[in-house]
Amino acid sequence: MSVITNIEDLRVLAQKRVPRMFYDYADAGSWTESTYRANSSDFAPMKFRQRVAVNMENRTLKTTMVGQEVHMPVAIAPTGLTGMQHADGEILAARAAEKFGVPFTLSTMSICSIEDIAAHTSKPFWFQLYVMKDRPFIERLIERAKVAKCSALVLTLDLQILGQRHKDLKNGLSAPPKLTVANIINMMTKPRWCMGMLGTKRRSFGNIVGHASDVSDMSSLSSWTSQQFDLALSWKDVEWIKRCWGGKLIIKGIMDAEDARLAVASGADAIIVSNHGGRQLDGALSSIAALPSIVEAVGDQIEVQMDGGIRSGQDVIKALALGAKGTYIGRSFLYGLGAMGEEGVTKCLKIIENELDLTMAFCGLTDVKKVDKNILIPGTY
Repeated sequence: MSVITNIEDLRVLAQKRVPRMFYDYADAGSWTESTYRANSSDFAPMKFRQRVAVNMENRTLKTTMVGQEVHMPVAIAPTGLTGMQHADGEILAARAAEKFGVPFTLSTMSICSIEDIAAHTSKPFWFQLYVMKDRPFIERLIERAKVAKCSALVLTLDLQILGQRHKDLKNGLSAPPKLTVANIINMMTKPRWCMGMLGTKRRSFGNIVGHASDVSDMSSLSSWTSQQFDLALSWKDVEWIKRCWGGKLIIKGIMDAEDARLAVASGADAIIVSNHGGRQLDGALSSIAALPSIVEAVGDQIEVQMDGGIRSGQDVIKALALGAKGTYIGRSFLYGLGAMGEEGVTKCLKIIENELDLTMAFCGLTDVKKVDKNILIPGTY
C-alpha cells in the first residue's frame, strides 16, 4: 500500500500481515458482534456545524487527562496480547506514544511486562488492572506498577466473567494457542510476523507467568486464569484497590449512570465509558450512545473519558462534544502496530491528530478544550 490515508488502510494491511487467530482476537466482538459494530457506526449520524470566516491560526489540541498534560485528548487503550500483533508490541506502542505525547496504558494481559515497558521508556505510563481472586498477586502487581512509576491505574470492572467470542473459539485461541494445521499454514503466510517472533524472547504473559503462584509457564496459565475471575467483585474491592494504589485511579467499563455515581463515591479520579470494545455484553449500547447520560449523571464530580469504536479524529471530537474529557484508541493502534510496528502506531496517531485538527478548524474552533455540543447540528446526536 503506497499511500496510507486513514485507519482503514492500516486495518487492511494488518489483516495481511498478522496471523488470523491474533488478528481476529483484536478485530472481533462477542456473539453477533452487534455492539462491536455499533461502537463505530453510531458516530456516523452525528453531523458538524461548519463555520467560515473564523480565524483558524494558533490551533492547539493540547489538554490534560487526569491532570497529565497530553498532546491531544487520546490515550492508547489497554489491550491484551498486544505483543502477538507484532513482536514486542507493547514496547513499540509505548515508545510511539511517549514520542507523540499521549498516554500509553499497559494491560495486565500483556505479553511484555511492566518492567519491560519501564526499561524501554523514559516517562511514566499507565497500568491497567484486572481484579482477580488471588489478592496477594494483585497487591504485588500494584507494587510493581508503583516501582515502575506508573502515573495512573486503570481498573477494569467489566470482566468478572468472560463474554463468548466465536472467532476465538473457532481459531483455537487459548493460552497457549492451539497450533492446529490450519493455524500453522496461516502463520507460514506471514513471514514478517514469524521472523519478528523468532527474534524476541517475549511470547508469554509477562505480568503473570513467573509472578502468580503456580504459574511458571504458558501451560499452567490457562487453568490459573479460568479460576481467577472474581464473581463476587464489589465496590468495596474498588475502595481497597484505591487505598493500595494511592495514586490516580481510573475506572474502566462504566455503561450506566448509577454505576457512574457509585464510581464517584468510591473515590476514583476518572471513569471510562466503555463496553470492552463490544467484546463482553453483546446487545449493549455503544459507548458513544451511553456517554451523554453518564456525563449528565455525574456532572463535574469526576472526569469522564470514553473508549470504543474510535477510528478517526472526527470520532474523537464527537466524543468531546458529548462531554468526554479524553478518549482511548484500542483497535486503531493495533491495526497500525500489526501493519508496520512502531512506525504504524505513530502513523495511526498522526492520522487521528490531523483529522481532529482539521475538523476542529472547520467547526470554527482553535482550542480543543473548548469543544462542546455547539459544534454539532441539533437533532443529529
